[in-house]
Amino acid sequence: MLKVEHLHHNYGKAEILRNISLGVERGEVFVTIGPSGSGKTTLLRLVGLLEKPTSGYIYFDGYKVNNSERARMEIRRRMAMVSQKPAVFSASVFENIAYGLKVRKEKGANLRLKVMNALETVGLAGYDKRNARTLSGGETQRVALARAIVIEPELLLLDEPTANLDPLSTSHIESLVTDVIKKSSMTVMMNTHDMFQGQRLADRMGVLIGGEMMQMGNTREIFNAPQSRKIAEFVGVENMLGGVIVSNEECLVTVDVGGVKVGALSKLNVGTEICACIRPEEITLVKSKESTSARNTFSGEITRIVLFGPFARVEIYCGFALVSLITKKSAEEMNLQTGDRIYASFKATGVHVIKK
Repeated sequence: MLKVEHLHHNYGKAEILRNISLGVERGEVFVTIGPSGSGKTTLLRLVGLLEKPTSGYIYFDGYKVNNSERARMEIRRRMAMVSQKPAVFSASVFENIAYGLKVRKEKGANLRLKVMNALETVGLAGYDKRNARTLSGGETQRVALARAIVIEPELLLLDEPTANLDPLSTSHIESLVTDVIKKSSMTVMMNTHDMFQGQRLADRMGVLIGGEMMQMGNTREIFNAPQSRKIAEFVGVENMLGGVIVSNEECLVTVDVGGVKVGALSKLNVGTEICACIRPEEITLVKSKESTSARNTFSGEITRIVLFGPFARVEIYCGFALVSLITKKSAEEMNLQTGDRIYASFKATGVHVIKK
């Protein structure tokens, strides 16, 4: 459906995107994650043909997009985009949603049926006569989504669609997006800085940092096997231990981390400097060493406990700092307190090794 090759884009002397190449399959949800200012919105605007790239190529449904305004307009009408701060006209909700259909010469009963169906889909049935400027942020975002899907686009572009919404409105919009995708088999390209939202919605993901697409893959590959320290830091791998591989027996390696030995899986050679990445949820906490069979078990002292929602984030020092994410219930059952001695353990399979 969509292919981007060697895309570069500058604003004046500022280089925003560097050598971006990617493909999105028909019916796929491709989510781009990355910190603010990484170029996510610019990439979506280029794909949506709202701007022309400094260099590089965009192919839509097999056709190379050229600089002809007429050709670009024809392709653009097969797409729809929802921005993070959507603009609405000072008119009824009905008129706002109908706008794209009217541009496409729809009229009469057919237009009204499509608009009312779109309102029903986004949960705004009965809002058709309301002035769109009087709606809440979450309702405005639903109107923008309805305005996009009512034209039945082949490619739906979503730019941080829940960035300015409260948690409840965010949940509603995510559910709507999921429902729309299921019902229409629409191809979706979406930006978000919310990694968990990306995990919930994506078939595949790309990590855009500093204008470069640093990694692409399914959610498991991105979050459990980041290809660089920058990516690991962004996707929430809080435990990153610098060390050197001191032995390798059929890919079961021993890493020397400041005199402490850590077991991991890797094909890298002895003597290689590495970063051992362990996600907080991979680290279990036990009161006695005998109650765990994990290869990596370290005695340490709890230095901090932070409760949030159903989880507890526990910081431990055991010659090096570790962070464990366990359930609040587990923390309460073990009666964990700051200053307690505890055993932190994780499997060799839970360690992702990145060459420095």
